[in-house]
Amino acid sequence: MINIDQILDNLEQQLREVISSRKLDNPVMIGIRTGGVWVAERLHRRLALQEPLGLLDISFYRDDFSQIGVHPKVKPSQLPPHIEGRDIILVDDVFYTGRTIRAALNEIFDYGRPNQVVLAVLIERDGKQIPLSPDCIGTKIQLNASQRVKLTGPEPLAIDLQKVDSAA
Repeated sequence: MINIDQILDNLEQQLREVISSRKLDNPVMIGIRTGGVWVAERLHRRLALQEPLGLLDISFYRDDFSQIGVHPKVKPSQLPPHIEGRDIILVDDVFYTGRTIRAALNEIFDYGRPNQVVLAVLIERDGKQIPLSPDCIGTKIQLNASQRVKLTGPEPLAIDLQKVDSAA
């Protein structure tokens, strides 16, 4: 069984080290809907960040938008009014291909040019397609092509390893 509290502890410790070493000044934490927001809510409390938590819905920034269509539950992004020159901590649940992060960065840059972006992910799995890498990782998981990771929550927050039906 995967211990999510231990993974969150690992991620929090790495973030504290990066905040100190990269001298992040009053960073804004932004969670990517949906799982990234759940993780960000916990990290935001643990780190006692002063700025309100930002929420990002990348639905309209996805590169497979024409293939999957509009998701009926699109929610608005809630970002601080001033991104320009700010230090950002971007949080997602699972880093897989890098495409979600690319879409998130595109949306953030539409609001302004941040000073720096630190990427924190709960889980990194193999399958990178875009040359991006997380700065902080709770844990790495090796999966085969017939498996996927799904974060369930928000309460309780849990990690579910699922088998993908290849006939679908």
